Amino acid sequence: MRISVIGDGGWGTALALTLARNGHRPHVWGPDAAYIRQIRDTGRNEKFLRGVDLPPTIDWTADPEEVLAGSEAVVLVVPSKYMRTTLERFRPAWSRHAALPVVSATKGLDESTRERMTELISDCWGVAAPAALSGPSIAPETARGVPTAVTIACREEATARWFQNCFGGETFRAYTSEDVCGVELGGALKNVIALAAGVCDGLGFGQNAKAALVTRGLAEMARLGVALGAHPETFYGLSGLGDLMVTCMSLQSRNRCVGERLGRGESLAEILNGMEQVAEGVCTCPNALALARAHQVATPVMDQVEAILDGRKTPSTAVLELMNRDLRAERDW
Repeated sequence: MRISVIGDGGWGTALALTLARNGHRPHVWGPDAAYIRQIRDTGRNEKFLRGVDLPPTIDWTADPEEVLAGSEAVVLVVPSKYMRTTLERFRPAWSRHAALPVVSATKGLDESTRERMTELISDCWGVAAPAALSGPSIAPETARGVPTAVTIACREEATARWFQNCFGGETFRAYTSEDVCGVELGGALKNVIALAAGVCDGLGFGQNAKAALVTRGLAEMARLGVALGAHPETFYGLSGLGDLMVTCMSLQSRNRCVGERLGRGESLAEILNGMEQVAEGVCTCPNALALARAHQVATPVMDQVEAILDGRKTPSTAVLELMNRDLRAERDW
């Protein structure tokens, strides 16, 4: 099938490669026409996915009309901070293809409304039941065909199963779920906890500290997710615990790496200025905390991440405050 992949970043390219391995014909859109020509000419996406050869079965374009022409489905994989503007840019072309199934593989929240990506897609494009794809999926590994498993969630089971069959293959296993809220929040919130895990690494703490932090971070993710309407068990599945583990531990995780550099004393500005790709946790943190406060959900780990990002606290001070919180029962939400 011809499938539109909107987003030429590392994750979008990795998903296009996954679709190509399954015999489909992905057509990838990126916003920079000159860079898209470079990808076509070289067969490489060196800016976002270095060292990976791209097969001729993947097409590339910077034209919204062209990428949707003849398509049987749309995969949205642009950073959350650019999702709204991208959806608006595509609105004229989308009006002629509005019956296509849509899945979001973006892990974040809208900056202006704090909506999840599927909610934003519904608002901007009028899609009744967009799907969400999330799970432990570091882009370079997925691109190389290293085995992984993800969850595809949708309110309409038939749509979830359609995308499951599209993406499922020998190296990419897809499960389905009806909990769109939980799957999306797991993918978004774990990036904030990964920043904290990276801070642990930057401060030189051992595995005890990191394991404790990640475990308590997962409790925060589940608390907030349930308050927002998600099923608690979703956070102990692939799109919750699974994605949290890989993002907090992988040396290739952008969010963990940003946290590590913060822990070593670098400023957030200098870190972000040197990055080609987006660390979603930096954008997600203030939006997640605004939701937590609105729903009166305690998020002590995320609170300290926000204080570090804002420059209000040093990483060492933030850790000390976490350790000196009032003692309580582990299951006391």
